[in-house]
Amino acid sequence: MRYSDAVLSFVVAAAVSVALTPLAARLARLVGAVDQPRERGLSKRETPLLGGLAILSAVLVAGAIWLPSTIKLGHVSHGQPGSGGTVHVWAVLVGAGLITIVGAIDDARDLRPAFKLIGQIGAAIVAVEGGAVVTEVTVPFIGPLQFPNEGGLLTVIWLVGLMNVVNFSDGIDGLAAGICTIDGIAFSIIAFSLGVSGAAVLAALTAGAALGFLFHNSYPASVFMGDAGANLLGYLLGVVAVVGSLKTNAVVALVVPLMILVIPFLDTGFVVAKRLKYRRKPWSADANHFHHRMARIGFSQRKTVAYLYGWSLLMAGMAVALRLITHYARHDPGWIAFLIALGVACIGASLYLIYVLEILKFKGLRASEMRRADPDTSEHEIDATVARDIETGEFERVS
Repeated sequence: MRYSDAVLSFVVAAAVSVALTPLAARLARLVGAVDQPRERGLSKRETPLLGGLAILSAVLVAGAIWLPSTIKLGHVSHGQPGSGGTVHVWAVLVGAGLITIVGAIDDARDLRPAFKLIGQIGAAIVAVEGGAVVTEVTVPFIGPLQFPNEGGLLTVIWLVGLMNVVNFSDGIDGLAAGICTIDGIAFSIIAFSLGVSGAAVLAALTAGAALGFLFHNSYPASVFMGDAGANLLGYLLGVVAVVGSLKTNAVVALVVPLMILVIPFLDTGFVVAKRLKYRRKPWSADANHFHHRMARIGFSQRKTVAYLYGWSLLMAGMAVALRLITHYARHDPGWIAFLIALGVACIGASLYLIYVLEILKFKGLRASEMRRADPDTSEHEIDATVARDIETGEFERVS
């Protein structure tokens, strides 16, 4: 399979998604699948859901043309495929259709969490039965970890978890679609480098479908992907990570998906941990996601998305560079220096954004200082001062 197949599938999926998203929005209004403005949300107007139907259609159209019927897998070592089994693409696509239907029903009728979970598990099981299952993972500095009997269960947990991770991060115009576009492109490049071309094409057309939808979902969004789209993209990226990275014995196999998906992973981990801390249900809705916190300290929706896109690009770029440089240019001092510099940039960006998002300690110090100077200082004045410091980057000394 050629690189041009991935590029063409990306372009066609994007075109189909662009064309069909307005139709999905019309259908959403007809069936009542419309998101209403709410206190915890950032949207200020009624917005149709079901954008996931257009994304699925784009995946199916491009997949019918460029995806093979099966993806031959190998425990890839130094870029050379071995004999790691076969994934039946029809099963992956059936699972994609199943989770999209469950998500669409939820968008229109608001399913109970238990029913949504059953649908997610069902879709994951279909993919696993089709061969998308990990029985061995190579951990850096440790070596291969084998779980021949537990692989199916662990893969189901991975896929269900990633569906929810992407779903949780879909709370601001263009964020989930844009990040999934970036992540899909990164997965495609890495899968090609590992010799798993079928997974590379699946990643590319997933990225294309997300990008096409993004044309209608960028701020101010005219349509949302809803659970139908968020669960679908999480499912597809999860399958791509399994087939295109985790089912190889390359040293970066485990590191790659964790780096590429760092933003949704950290966002979900932070939010769920906070809910558990205050003894709330992990799936309960609140306004503590990264985009909510950035909005509260003064970032506009466009700036929030731009910052998170930039962070995602850096981390995805680091994952790609880690794979390509350590495999093709590990003895080249120039490329190694570039990899180190990129790593330093990733660490710096991560520390800065985590500092911004975890502003509570800074805010507490600033609040104490301002109230010592003026006991009548209001919470609004403190928030405004913190927002100004973050916005300008010119922090006054906190004594």
